[in-house]
Amino acid sequence: MLDSAQVKGAVRKAVAAITGFMLVLVLLIALLVTGFYLLIQAAIMALSPIVGEAGAMAVVGFGCVLLLAVFFRQMMSAGSPPKQRDVKGAGAGSTVDELRELIREYPLESALTAFAAGIVQQGDSRLKSLLLQGGMELMKRTETAPEAASSDQEPQSGPPPG
Repeated sequence: MLDSAQVKGAVRKAVAAITGFMLVLVLLIALLVTGFYLLIQAAIMALSPIVGEAGAMAVVGFGCVLLLAVFFRQMMSAGSPPKQRDVKGAGAGSTVDELRELIREYPLESALTAFAAGIVQQGDSRLKSLLLQGGMELMKRTETAPEAASSDQEPQSGPPPG
């Protein structure tokens, strides 16, 4: 049974870890913002003799807006449309080939699944197989989600179900 001193010690350690993490996060953000500020000031000072101070500020400001626009455009773009898979026979492709194709198409999900499988590798083998099954299902779900959304938008012909 846990006594009060052990619980208090664990709670103190948890609070200290969270506080330390938040402090490190705030300091890193402050360093990042300061670095951007100094970089912008250096660009303004370098361009001032060429185009004047106001022109340098305009050029640097336009560059910053352009970088932000490119960044947010990349974040908001849908990317390439998902590939249409050819329906293969039961024995046409091996499981290894299918896994390689899934890893190429979904590298982030594959890496997360592999990381989680590596953590539980020493433990229960049933948990490992369940985790791999879940990763495969997640990749299949992300593949079928755009197809389901496009089929929902198409008008259905025929009598309504009922």
